[in-house]
Amino acid sequence: MQMTEKQLEQIRAQIKRVKEFGNPFYTNRFKDVDPDDIKTQEDFERLVPFCTKQDLRDAYPLGLATVPEEKIVRIHSSSGTTGAPVIIPYTQKDVDDWAIMFARCYEMAGITNRDRIQITPGYGLWTAGIGFQAGCERLGAMAIPMGPGNTEKQLQMMQDLEATVICATSSYALLLAEQVEARGIGKNIKLKKGVIGSERWGEKMRSRIQNILGIELYDIYGLTECYGPGIGINCEKSDKGIHIFDDYVYVEILDPETGLPVPEGEIGEITLTTLVKEGAPLFRFRTHDLAAFVTEKCPCGKSWPRITQILGRSDDMVKVKGNIIFPSTIEDVIKSVPGTSSEYRAVIEHVEGRDQMTVMVEVEMGVDRAEVALGVQYIFKQKYNMTPKVEVVGIGELPRSEKKTKRIEDRRFN
Repeated sequence: MQMTEKQLEQIRAQIKRVKEFGNPFYTNRFKDVDPDDIKTQEDFERLVPFCTKQDLRDAYPLGLATVPEEKIVRIHSSSGTTGAPVIIPYTQKDVDDWAIMFARCYEMAGITNRDRIQITPGYGLWTAGIGFQAGCERLGAMAIPMGPGNTEKQLQMMQDLEATVICATSSYALLLAEQVEARGIGKNIKLKKGVIGSERWGEKMRSRIQNILGIELYDIYGLTECYGPGIGINCEKSDKGIHIFDDYVYVEILDPETGLPVPEGEIGEITLTTLVKEGAPLFRFRTHDLAAFVTEKCPCGKSWPRITQILGRSDDMVKVKGNIIFPSTIEDVIKSVPGTSSEYRAVIEHVEGRDQMTVMVEVEMGVDRAEVALGVQYIFKQKYNMTPKVEVVGIGELPRSEKKTKRIEDRRFN
């Protein structure tokens, strides 16, 4: 994706600012970089170093701050489940910019100030709930700030307050949809749209949620390190690509191994640079999220660059018998087998000196389970030259989650 002259100017200004502020984290990263030498995209790619989540962890707690403490109005944090958490400071401008982007997301999904938006992601240090709410308030819509869990209360409020938009992870959206179906309360539900984020999801899951609730679904993108959810979304005109707001964020898609740009249209790792963020700017932050640029113009006419849905994470990748397996690999197989639902789990173990993958899939009532198992094995064999064990269960038998769902578990190194 071609960098504009304005983006280059903004990046030069950001590097100058953080060097002048004297923050040791950024001063060390840019000690050999003169921002005036960054005159082209090639200069940017050659001179500006990558940043990883471990780099941000090493700056814990407030080593990323590039403004005086009195300008920090809020902090957010990643979960810290795989190490020290990352603390991201925000100025008032950062908070306002994030709300502007989030309101833009709602507008691109055709949501207006006449909508009632039920927000189920978590509040607190995590960026999700408060981001959905700030965008809602900026838009002027009615926020129903439920937060996660308490499905009974969620369904009650959804009916009593006649919510028209649901914001959720795909896992929780599915759980709510299945509860609506099981309780036979679909006629009482006024939902029209769903804004879904935080985890990747396949076509089977999308179709199941849509079919039960009868709503339009939108993919929102973002991450704690870079404002939070709301830096991009697909629009009403197309579900084939997520617009990224490149007036706030510059996006690259790179080969995870070489760090070089992949040809447009090929899958690589999303790498982000914030253009105007004050509290803790990012420069070439490697997200581990995998996607590709969508090269054709969007029917909506907007010029923001588009990426595909998130196809997986480079750190979610597992290798089984020489094959690289992502969640999307398994989704691609099960969507080809009639009668399967969207839900699956995969467990990889080392058994008697060999790697073995067991895939658990759900099927609809009345489906021949033996036939489904053979179908999944056949397609795996044809596409990936491997034959997993397959366990077939009924719909609802695999666990549901109110948060993100981990669908591949690698037990080989436990």
